[in-house]
Amino acid sequence: MLAAMAAVTAHVIATIWKAEAARVIGGLTRLVRDLARAADLAQDALVQALEHWPVDGIPANPGAWLTTTAKNRGWNALKRAQLAARASEALGREMGDHEPSPAAAIEARMDDDLGDDVLRLVFIACHPILAREARVALTLRLIGGLTTDEIARAFLATEPAIAQRIVRAKRALGSAGVAFEVPQGAELGPRLASVLEVVYLIFNEGYAATAGDDLLRPALTDEAVRLGALLAALAPAEPEVHGLVALMALQASRAAARTDAAGEPVLLTAQDRSRWDRAAIARGLAALARADALTDDPGPYHLQAAIAACHARATSVAATDWARIAALYGQLAARAPSPVIDLNRAVAISRAEGPAAGLALLDALQAAPALSRYHLLPSARADLLEQLGRLDEAQAEFERAAELAGNARQRDRLRARAAACRRT
Repeated sequence: MLAAMAAVTAHVIATIWKAEAARVIGGLTRLVRDLARAADLAQDALVQALEHWPVDGIPANPGAWLTTTAKNRGWNALKRAQLAARASEALGREMGDHEPSPAAAIEARMDDDLGDDVLRLVFIACHPILAREARVALTLRLIGGLTTDEIARAFLATEPAIAQRIVRAKRALGSAGVAFEVPQGAELGPRLASVLEVVYLIFNEGYAATAGDDLLRPALTDEAVRLGALLAALAPAEPEVHGLVALMALQASRAAARTDAAGEPVLLTAQDRSRWDRAAIARGLAALARADALTDDPGPYHLQAAIAACHARATSVAATDWARIAALYGQLAARAPSPVIDLNRAVAISRAEGPAAGLALLDALQAAPALSRYHLLPSARADLLEQLGRLDEAQAEFERAAELAGNARQRDRLRARAAACRRT
């Protein structure tokens, strides 16, 4: 019985930590001005919680308990460090040095407004000096409160590899002297773009896993949606933030219909739309409306959300406004040129104008180096070739797509479609 209660308490503590980690670490970083040290102090507080809460009970305000415990440990460490400096401080006063003591400076920082701590922490964790993989791991660790083991399992990596990635990221930020602040003016755009990129990378890895046996990893999708909501609350005047929130909600609304009873992937055009989450669609459309109200010049996430909204509003594939989707992809290509966007536009045009029109555009993309190992290009060509009755060519393209697919579920589906072309 006691063991069961302890296990339940540990689960509750883990849930609390995921909700409070960013605020605790953000407040500590503002205090000690050292991200790595702040993260260590926060972990110390978590260890204390795991030791005391199963015995003493979970406090009424667990977030405040964690923050106070971590600050007290940090404060005690700083006071010990100051003992050695006390003699030189006294000597400085005798020589007329009236600079405020380290203790006074720390006291002042402890009284600062806590409101922007989490936002500052997000901008640090997603700093563009770090590689993509490091930004993702550090964000999930600091903002999401995930353990290194959880991150490793989510990305099919080893725990030591993820731990090293996080350690190196902290060191890189420390060596670069990255300030604990929200960038302003001309610096904000590029830094915000990095933040949004990280959140969307996390979402996409959950929404369409690039490797492994499972098509979906809901824990990552849910975490990205949570991070998006946090960003929207912290930066309500940024249209691209609301655009990303809308995009993730609208895409996530289709999760239940994206696999069949056997876990096999179901294409968008074949999905049972009655299984789409109408509440998630409503949230996505509301976020899109907020983005629309903030700008007449939509950014990439905003445009992608508008495309997702076309699908969400349509009652069937035939009722989908494919011409508008193609036009939106054209706007997106102008804002953020990419062969992948061109591929998606070609598919939309195939729906609006016929498979031959789309295939001509896809054929022109075959020379693009960025798509040489991208399984969706031969998959899209195969689909259009099949619609045109060119089954031998379609079979070959489905087989090529299967060879390039990293996800086992996608690979099996593509091989099944190749076999169907062979039997026809």
